Amino acid sequence: MSRRADVRSIAWPIFALVLASVVVAVTAIFLVTFSGPPPRRAGIDTRLIVAALRGGEGAGRLRAEQRTAPPNPGRPFHPDAEAQARIAGVLDVRASDVRAYSMRPPRGPGEEFGRDFVLAVRRDGGWRVVETERPLLAPWHVQTLMVMLIVVAVFGGLGWVVAQLISRPVRAVARAAQDARAGASLPPLPVGGPREVRDLSRAVGAMHARLAAHAEGRTTMLAAIAHDMGTPLARLAFRVQQLPDAARERAEADIAEMRAMIADALSFARDERVEAEARIDLGSLLDSLVQDRREGGAAVTLQPGPRAVVRGDSGALRRLFDNLIGNAVRYGDRAELGWRTTGDRVEIWVDDHGPGIDPATVERLFEPFVRGDPSRNRATGGAGLGLAIVRSIVARHGGDAVLENGTTGARARVTLPLATR
Repeated sequence: MSRRADVRSIAWPIFALVLASVVVAVTAIFLVTFSGPPPRRAGIDTRLIVAALRGGEGAGRLRAEQRTAPPNPGRPFHPDAEAQARIAGVLDVRASDVRAYSMRPPRGPGEEFGRDFVLAVRRDGGWRVVETERPLLAPWHVQTLMVMLIVVAVFGGLGWVVAQLISRPVRAVARAAQDARAGASLPPLPVGGPREVRDLSRAVGAMHARLAAHAEGRTTMLAAIAHDMGTPLARLAFRVQQLPDAARERAEADIAEMRAMIADALSFARDERVEAEARIDLGSLLDSLVQDRREGGAAVTLQPGPRAVVRGDSGALRRLFDNLIGNAVRYGDRAELGWRTTGDRVEIWVDDHGPGIDPATVERLFEPFVRGDPSRNRATGGAGLGLAIVRSIVARHGGDAVLENGTTGARARVTLPLATR
């Protein structure tokens, strides 16, 4: 694609398509009009009409039937006195015994009568009615309609093609913007096409770069804080050894809590850098976690499922499911795990036997430093980063995590894409 084509505006193909559509439509209308008015249907021989009025069968476009009352067709027909007198004279009956209605007056004396009419004569105690059949669409109407449909079909198809050519790069940019998160690599962005798409690609790329720089700066800051706090915490730990036993135990517990909070914050920041690289057998990973928890005395069970291979960071996924198992054991006494595959995704759930969760607070539980236990006692919960880490890791792997109430208590449900290669 040339540079000149790359910098064109997205408005030009739209304008060109609209202009071409209007020009062709007007041209088609002009050609239909230029071809002249619709062909006049040939008149009907008066002898055929008279024969039908006398009791014969209708021929050609004529329809004949016997009725008990005289016809009254209404608009667009109008009474035709000339035709009434003409028919009465031919049939040798009184004019009052004849009804004549036409859409167009007869062309004059001769063999042909008007093209669209309703005629009736009194006979056999009723009325013999003869009228012309009028199709909904005449051949000329069908031809005109076909021309219009062809124009609509051709330019409808061209419009669809142009719309796809315009929307395809926009959809690519939209997908890239949706995946633009700190720590995730940005998919390739369109480098050609309309000027607006190129500007949008540059804006999304710049936005992603800012997000990455922000995440890098935050992680660096947290690492520096943790490093700087390590020295005074070590001095405090040394000094508290001189305190009485009761005070020393409380001080050591506070220092341990501070170190654990710093470790949680660093883990949360580090998990935003997850890169999905290796192929991981999900069943083996979960089985290993369950065995580790059982050895520690936790009540954890695993319901085997079908083979499921995902692509990601093994260490990050272990932290993800270990956090969910830990929450289930901490708040619901036990954890029950299982998984199933649906299409190109795998769904993993972790159930507990606790009191469940309030649906109104579900989304807040995934926010950093928000805990299900309103107290700040670390004996009943962490720093409130476990679920935030879970959602961060899941997002890095292209999945989703939700909390809901199950049959036994709360249920954490994680969805991940299966590895395609």
